[in-house]
Amino acid sequence: MTTSDEGDSESQSVRRDFGALWHPFTQMSEWSREDPLVIERGEGNALIDDQGRRYLDGVSSLWCNVHGHRHPKIDAAIRAQLDRVAHTTMLGLTHPGAAELAERLVGVAPNGLTRVFYSDAGATAVEIALKQAFQYFALRGETNRSRFVSLADAYHGDTIGAMSVGYSEAYHRHHRPLLFDTIRTTPPHVFRWERGLDPRAALQVAIDEARRTFEVHGDEVAALIVEPLVQGAAGIWPHPPEYLAELARLAKEAGALLICDEVATGFGRTGTMFACEQAGVEPDLMCLGKGLTGGYLPLAATLATEAIFEAFVAPYEELATFFHGHTFTGNPLGCAAALASLDVFDDEQTMAHVAEIVPLLHGRLDADVASLPQVGDVRRVGLMVGVELVQDRETRAHYEPALRVGYRASLAARKHGVIIRPLGDTVVLMPPLSITKDEIGQLVDATIAGIREVTGA
Repeated sequence: MTTSDEGDSESQSVRRDFGALWHPFTQMSEWSREDPLVIERGEGNALIDDQGRRYLDGVSSLWCNVHGHRHPKIDAAIRAQLDRVAHTTMLGLTHPGAAELAERLVGVAPNGLTRVFYSDAGATAVEIALKQAFQYFALRGETNRSRFVSLADAYHGDTIGAMSVGYSEAYHRHHRPLLFDTIRTTPPHVFRWERGLDPRAALQVAIDEARRTFEVHGDEVAALIVEPLVQGAAGIWPHPPEYLAELARLAKEAGALLICDEVATGFGRTGTMFACEQAGVEPDLMCLGKGLTGGYLPLAATLATEAIFEAFVAPYEELATFFHGHTFTGNPLGCAAALASLDVFDDEQTMAHVAEIVPLLHGRLDADVASLPQVGDVRRVGLMVGVELVQDRETRAHYEPALRVGYRASLAARKHGVIIRPLGDTVVLMPPLSITKDEIGQLVDATIAGIREVTGA
């Protein structure tokens, strides 16, 4: 039962929010008319509001929670680190957690990645990779290699470089004059869904376009950047491992570097520790964030090969240093959480658990979601799922944006105890890796209920 004090507290939180906060990716004119959900605490795979109501965290608190909330091992690691030091700079100093975590990350990363540069968010990890790739070739005297290749519909973050290689018209059009020019190549899903090709034909056309891209621009490309296997914020658009493998081969053949942005796909989301493993790809640079700390604290990392690192090692007066850094680079609390999260992967055999629950989730999606009248497509790789809602299945006609169908379906799912969030009219399901079999049933059932309520199916 809610006490009057709790009710007053909730009202006070909402008043303060409306009076002082500016939310990300939120039209504040709409937000101020809503009755916000105020989250007070978490427990396992659930979030609990200040009325005591429990909700399954169906999007892992924006794709980052891995082992659930308040995991005893991660909580304990952070508390223990607080007894030592909460933060110390890495400019001219080091600390045990940063050194140990770097060693551990090198140990679990794809072969060839030997150096770890810390930052604080996925977008900054991408900025670092872009700057490292650019400077790497400048230091080698290959100043002609100054451009980047990325996929159409890519998303790599919202800083200037990340927007440039991952441009979204909806998100970034007002900042377009600030962005640098990027070479785009078209991924298979565009040819499949927009041009009506079957999957194999779409794959071949996409590979042919990528090949022509490198034939024309190969000698001016510093790096190809790709979200391996899944283009996340574009709408959970997957591509087959063969496509990623061919992109990697073309980049290497052209003398360019390969950057794998595993911010969203890393740490088990796609069914393997890192998505690029499924294509047998070994990137030159890899960007990590989100799940790095188990979803607890802002920490990111850019991993590089020894060859890239060595290009920056020179007498100071040559100014080859990588002059980049962040105040909270390698924060000790974040490193402690990340180390504990890696321990949990081992102690609880997390990836074996993922291997058991992914077929269950996919089976429910195929049996009960894909057949809904207003579901045009169900896209999934591992625990990354996008359910696209359409007005007409046969023509794939979309709803008018003003109807906010995906958003309303996500809100309707909350009535059934599940928090999910859409990308336009694509409802995204991305639960923690620790989700149970029963919770998968709850997640799918609530999604179905939300879709039916809003579409009238």
